[in-house]
Amino acid sequence: MIIHSVVFTPKHEQGSAEEKDFLNAAISLKTIESVRNFKAFRQVSKKNNFRFGLSMEFETEEGYQAYNEDPRHVEFVQKRWIPEVVDFMEIDYLPY
Repeated sequence: MIIHSVVFTPKHEQGSAEEKDFLNAAISLKTIESVRNFKAFRQVSKKNNFRFGLSMEFETEEGYQAYNEDPRHVEFVQKRWIPEVVDFMEIDYLPY
């Protein structure tokens, strides 16, 4: 199993319609077939400046690669993520 997570800050004003639209677009990635246990979070720690987080699981490396190559994910990254996210950190985990 691979756990894929990212914390990020969108460029949109907090609570704005643009922020909500972006988050809804990100959440729609959970419909990609290989995605399991998708979660979206509002980040509340004072230890960093990120505002949101996403987490999902993949049963296999092949499933993770299928997600990365899925046209819906590729389009989201190109048309939404790159122009609308000002800072992020991505982490992928394997169970220990």
